[in-house]
Amino acid sequence: MRAYLNFLRKPYAARLLGGTLLGRLPNGMAALAIVLFVRGHGGGYTLSGVLSAVYGLAMAAGQPVLGRAMDRYGQPRILASAAMAAAAGFALLAVFGVRSPAIATAAVVLAGFATPPLEAGLRALWPSVLNGPAEVQAAYALDAAAQELLFTFGPMLVIAATVVSTEAALLLTGALGVAGTLVVTTSRPSRVWRGEQGGGHWAGPLRSPGIRILIISLTCVGVSLGVFSVAVVAYADARHASYASGLLLALMSAGALTGGITYGLRPRTGPAHRRLVLLMAGLAAGYLPLTWAPGLLVMPVLALASGVFLAPVLACTFTLVDDLAPRGTVTEAFAWLVTAFGVGSSVGAALAGLASDAGGVHAAFAVAGAGGVLALLVILLAGPIGARRQTENREVPDVVSF
Repeated sequence: MRAYLNFLRKPYAARLLGGTLLGRLPNGMAALAIVLFVRGHGGGYTLSGVLSAVYGLAMAAGQPVLGRAMDRYGQPRILASAAMAAAAGFALLAVFGVRSPAIATAAVVLAGFATPPLEAGLRALWPSVLNGPAEVQAAYALDAAAQELLFTFGPMLVIAATVVSTEAALLLTGALGVAGTLVVTTSRPSRVWRGEQGGGHWAGPLRSPGIRILIISLTCVGVSLGVFSVAVVAYADARHASYASGLLLALMSAGALTGGITYGLRPRTGPAHRRLVLLMAGLAAGYLPLTWAPGLLVMPVLALASGVFLAPVLACTFTLVDDLAPRGTVTEAFAWLVTAFGVGSSVGAALAGLASDAGGVHAAFAVAGAGGVLALLVILLAGPIGARRQTENREVPDVVSF
């Protein structure tokens, strides 16, 4: 644990990590808050699902746009204005309700699109706050592991707020986003950080072949995660154990938290792309046995194991982004990964529903395994991503070099 203690003792490290987690709580709250609000005001499940999906798609679209703006104009004004706009979207929905579907849709689009890219911003800050690759790797691992807490405590906060009203849950969601954002943007590292010059190309980080490979691979990982979130509900229904879905989700998150913390305990040497291949193989191996969908004595063990390699895969991917993102595009590059993961998760949830209806629980979990295998194949077929850095440096002279 010494690596984490040393990391947290660094000036601003705990503040930046804590503020980012606070500001990202809406990511784990918004979908449930929107559904409970719509249902509480007489809206049907169709409207609830549509508005929740629109919010997720709007957030996925907004992250790269805001990330590019941060690379060009710095963090405070982009993050702060985005957080306030997102809070305004939640407030608009709370005030006008679902009487007008058009206004409700506009409100969730605003709330989603304006979600501040705190996750991408934090990862862009770490190299300027910490000393050397070892500390940055530890930060990435702890960051990737800690995000599991968002989807544990976020829904709990929503349920607690609905004791007052469903409007209160929406307003709290927006307020927490503003509060966490201000913790980050009032810190000195955020105020002085500037993206490097040279990010004016229309394609931004997407002109890097390595970044495109990582985006495709993480989309597949997102599919597996989205499938798991839905498949566990089908599993619980099939076993007539309503508690099973929550238990399995919690165990998967616990596995990811444990894996991420363990991964960051010591510096990782050697080419990052080789490490990513091994970690992706472990992730795929963790998802494939879920297809068996055994009884409640064994399934919790498989759920725990399925999450162990998730946070290490993300942490290793972040390390590669530092190397591969063209100069002046690092925040946007991280934002694209967030978007890819979110889009993949949404696609996975939809595929899980279709697979469950067509072939039952086993078919749903098979899609999760397929997502993990595809993610691995993308990395394997791409070859040594890190080795492309030299070529990309020659072809595109404005590639970042840390």
